[in-house]
Parts: sequence; structure tokens; C-alpha cells
Amino acid sequence: WATDARFHLISVETMKFSYRLKRVCGNVYGNGNLAFTPDGNSVVSPVGNRLSIFDLVQQSTYTLPFENRKNISCLAISHNGRFLVTVDNEGHALFINLPRQVVLSRFNFKRKVLSIKFSPDDEMFAVTHGHGCQIWCTPSIVREFSPLKLNRNIAGHHDDTTTLDWSSDSQSIIMGSKDLSARVYYRVKSKYMAVSVLSGHRDELVGAYFAGTDDNTAYTIAADGAVFTWEFEQSEREEIVEPVNKRSRKNAAGSDSEESSDEEELALVKTRRTSKWVLKEREFLWDPHTHVASVDFNKLSNLLVVGFDSGVFGLYEMPGCVNVHRLSVSNHSVNSVTINPTGEWLAIGSSELGQLLVWEWKSESYVLKQQGHLYGLNAMDYSSDGQFIATGGEDGKVKIWNAFSGFCFITFSEHIAPVTGVKFVGKGLGKALISASLDGTVRAHDLLRYKNFRTLTTPDPVQFTCLAVDSSGEIVCAGALDPFQIFVWSLQTGRLVDVLSGHEGPIACLDFSKDSGLLASGSWDGTLKLWDVYKNECTETFEHGCDVLACAFRPDGKEVCCSATNGNLYFWDVEAGAQVCIIEGRHDISGGRLTTDAMTASNASRSKYFTSIAYTADGSCVLAGGRSKYTCIYAIATGILVKKFQLSHNRSLEGIVDELHSGRLVDGVALDNLKAGDSDDDLTGTKDLPGQKHSSLKDGSRTTRPEIVTSALQFSP
Repeated sequence: WATDARFHLISVETMKFSYRLKRVCGNVYGNGNLAFTPDGNSVVSPVGNRLSIFDLVQQSTYTLPFENRKNISCLAISHNGRFLVTVDNEGHALFINLPRQVVLSRFNFKRKVLSIKFSPDDEMFAVTHGHGCQIWCTPSIVREFSPLKLNRNIAGHHDDTTTLDWSSDSQSIIMGSKDLSARVYYRVKSKYMAVSVLSGHRDELVGAYFAGTDDNTAYTIAADGAVFTWEFEQSEREEIVEPVNKRSRKNAAGSDSEESSDEEELALVKTRRTSKWVLKEREFLWDPHTHVASVDFNKLSNLLVVGFDSGVFGLYEMPGCVNVHRLSVSNHSVNSVTINPTGEWLAIGSSELGQLLVWEWKSESYVLKQQGHLYGLNAMDYSSDGQFIATGGEDGKVKIWNAFSGFCFITFSEHIAPVTGVKFVGKGLGKALISASLDGTVRAHDLLRYKNFRTLTTPDPVQFTCLAVDSSGEIVCAGALDPFQIFVWSLQTGRLVDVLSGHEGPIACLDFSKDSGLLASGSWDGTLKLWDVYKNECTETFEHGCDVLACAFRPDGKEVCCSATNGNLYFWDVEAGAQVCIIEGRHDISGGRLTTDAMTASNASRSKYFTSIAYTADGSCVLAGGRSKYTCIYAIATGILVKKFQLSHNRSLEGIVDELHSGRLVDGVALDNLKAGDSDDDLTGTKDLPGQKHSSLKDGSRTTRPEIVTSALQFSP
């Protein structure tokens, strides 16, 4: 099924209708930071509140079975690959056993987390928390009542911390902050701790890293492109105390040795306080009107990768900031960059484009290059062999995905308006894809040469809302928004052969019967009509009293089902022209309140209805979804609800929760929809855009969130 800018592939388990999520396609990268697995062969990409793992060796992708409360903002994988931590926009976190794909714990940091890192020994992990950080102990093999324990709170910055990194011995932490400074904390596992301040930047820090294995060199990167190299100058006292301290820890036994170790630990910390960090080099990666958006450093290869908000990324060798590569991947910001453990591959993500790239810098070639739809999906269709899936989106793109690997291998960009319908025709080498759009064209794409070989138009410009193709692939029909007609073409000649008139409202849906060749059309005039296309006549008209939104023939062609705005499903006998049954589904899909709703979720059920339906292969059940967070499966013979699925639990989408937070309501109006009162927003000069569905204006004064809907669904052949 399709929802938002993604579609979900569901696989069947042992029992009938026992479905589980297999992979999320349509959007390969949404938000947060990217991460490589410890073996370097897979990249973990956050898509909304879920995680997709792209296997770069096997060329496949799958989605982990759990989800966060909201969109993921940051994640981290332990160096041994055992643990995974994900944090959403509000600070709610999941602690996961990655090999078993099991959530071990759910907890709340109660603040927005900007960065999270595991220590090199994987005994602890640190997260940015307000003006400092928190250090947590990772669970051990021994079972404990509370496996996750907070070890220490570290503060000291005057503004929110943005980045952090561990030293190679897991004893020290360097943190960067919005207060334009970095701080190095020594012996964070000990009760004695020292701190050094690194200042001199003129913009907030986006990266701070220890270099090499000696940890006596550090790099700090600011948003204005300044890269500072710091070196630690040890005092004579520290050079003497450090080896003695190591021997004392090794040979310590009993209380006397512990006291001696504490004394030497304290002496070492005091010596650290007398030592200092010296600024050795300053490098500036300045570009006009450009800021650093993301950064990552690989200690093994001493490579620094920097992503800019202009769509450019640069690869530099440290120290000295020697430019190795500098390339432009798009015109939008590079929100996340990371290097695999061996330093061979770079992963680059852009959330505005939904783009994910994996680049091998030595051979200057792409290992992975994927981009999803910019906005929501309107249509989808399975190929006859179930191997491919075609999708059409609001961005005017038509994409074809491999159903088994989850990768998009071709994109057609000929349409200049939202795509409203896609259909596969033919088999084998003669396979083609038909797409209809609001730009007034129906295009046929050759799947062998990947070209648009036929464009079907009308004498007068119209907007097409739906598409249908007969079983032979010779007749193509498209319904118009205005005038209320159905246009019929011959795909072989490309000529308009007929126009079917009779509806008194926009055409909402079309479907061909596989056996009889009848065409079913539903309209906003409340009627469902059956057409004999070859004779140009309407054989049956079924009245419903409300707008018809979707229709589908049973596989044997003897029954047709349609959905209406009253939330009901109507089943009609094609041969007898009589109604078989009615399924009232409004209460089954009710639930979920929008922030703009002036009524509760239970009272808003009249706005819930099905917009897409599909029969099972045996025709005994029907799958229906629409403007709701639920998708339902009904048994036609008994008219009962067999199964109901909730598409997502992502609270970043509209229509997920049944009750709004009372603390965010003022006189029944959600504060999330009110205009921001910050003076900085007034300086942008932006205007309100009532009715805007897509938040394409980054600096707009209105905040909009996508609503969870099912725009298309279908069973695999």
C-alpha cells in the first residue's frame, strides 16, 4: 500500500492474512544521520520513524520491524554491531539488539538529542543533552533488572551541544556546542575529571573529533567552514605519572592498592589541568553564502568529509585539510555524510530530495544511487509476474521498483504535473508502462529501451484523474476531471477512437474486467456505470446517492465493488445488475484526529472513507484503504471485518493519535498550527498559504504536516 511519500511491501507468513512489514520503498532517506554497519557492507538509513538497511554487496534492502514514536533524528551503532540506538525528534529512544532485531528498552531523554556515540570499547554511549551530555552504560551479558544505567551527567557549555566524540581509550570526550567552543573532558569514567576549553570559532560547531590513536590531536569544524587543528602539550609531571598509574592499576590488590590508584589518578587529573591544547592550524572551507550542514571523520584513514547546504560535498585528508575530492550532487543541502570503517565508501543523504548516495572515492564511482518521490504517491501497479512495481507521485515522476530488492532502477520524468494512474501492459520483451497525469497526457513507456514511445492526448486540454487498460493492452481509457468524459485510445496507433459521455461529475475511477472486457467507471455524480467499449454504449448504471471514489472487478469479472464517501462498500452482480451486499466500513476505519479538526476522532468518522480497493485472488475477500490510518480486509460472503492493519504509528504524521495533547491546545486550537511569533520569521517576508499540502517553502511561516492516507493498494499477482 502507499502512504505519504512511501509504499510498504507486505509479505505473507504461515497463516492467511497474517502479514508483516517487509520493506519500505518510495523514500530511501528521510531525516537524521546515516550510519554504516561495522563490516562496512551495509548502510542504515532512517526513513520517517523506521530504519531501512541497504545491503551494498547483495544489492537489496529491508526494513527493521520496529518504529519510533516520531521521525528519527539521530542513531548510532556499537562497534561490535550488537547494539543500535535510535532517538526521535522529541528525545524518545529505542535500544535495540541489531542482530536479533529486537527492542531491548524504550526510554526518554526528555530533550532533543543532536548526536549520539558509542565508546570504542562499547561499554558506554554518550548523548548530547542540553548544555552537556549524558553517559549511559550498555547492557552486559549478565541479566539485570535495569540493564541501562545513567553513569554520569556532564555539563559546562553555555548553549546546546551539537556534536561529541570519544577518545580511542574510551576515557575522554570532546564536545562541540552552539556557544562557539569545544570542551575536552578527561577521565569521564573516574570520579576525578578534568576539562579543557577550545575556543576561537565564530560560528556554532558541527563537528569535533579526536585524531589517531594517541588522542593528542583534535579537529573542530564550525558551520562557517572553519577547520581548526589542536594539539595537546603534555607537562613533564604527566609523562612521569601516566606509566606509573598504568602499573599501579595492573598490580593493584586490596584497599591499599586502591587508595594508591586513586591518589595517582588524582595526580594525573591535576596534571591534565595544568596542560593545555594549542591551536596549530586554521583552514577555511569558505564559499559565498554556503554553510557546513554535515561532517564526519574517519580516524583510520584520516579522511574528513564535509557536506554543505549548497549540495556540494568535499573529501579532505587530515592534517592540513588537503582537498582530495569536491563534487556537487544536487542543489539542495547535504544533511548527512558518513564514511565506512575502512574509509573506502562515503554515504551521502539529502532529506529535501529523499536522496541516498554511496560513493567510492578511489574509483570515483557510485556504489548506490537512489532517490525517492518528493511528495506523496498517487498510484501504483504490480507487473503481471509480480517482479516490478510502478509508482506515480505528486512530483510528476514515474518510478519502477524491483519488488525483491527494493531498488528503483528507472525513473520517467516526462510528466509536468502529478501522476494519477499507472498500469503495466504486455508480457516479456513487449512489456510497457502506461501513465496518466493532470498535465493532460497519457504516456506509454517502453520497458526494454526505457523510452516514452507514445503520447496520447485529446483535442482539447483536459486533466486526467484515473486510468484503465484492457487485458490485451490494446485499449487505453482515461477519465477526465472536466469535462466529465472517458477518453478511449488505441495504443497501437495512438489515435483517439472514442469518447464515452454520460456522467454528470468528474470521473474518479476506472477498471476493466479481464474476461468480459467491460469497463466500470465511478464518478462524483454518485453513479457507477458499466460500458461496452467496443459498442460505445452504457450497459448498466448503479445509483449510490453519494460520490463514488474507487471501483474494482472481481477476478472472474462477475462482480464489481465500489466505495463511496459515506464509508460503505457496495457489491453489484454484473450479469443480473442487482446489488449483492453492502459493507459499512466507516466505523472500522474511524480513528485519528487532525490538528485542524474541531471535533473528536470518534465524531469525525463521517470524513473517513475508502479511496482504493482490491480483490484477493480467489475473490472471497476485499482489501480497502483510504483517508485513515487503517487498512481493512473484509469477507464478502459474511460482510465481517477479517483483519485491520494500522499503517504507521509515526506521530509526526497527521491523523495518528485519537486525542490531541491538552497542553498544546488553546481554545480547542492546536498550537502547532499557529503562526510563529518569532521576530526572525517576520523578517523573511513570507506569506501564509492556505490549503498548502506540501511544506516546500523551508522558511514559510505556516507549519504543515503530511496526513496519513492510503492512496493505492494491490495484492501481488
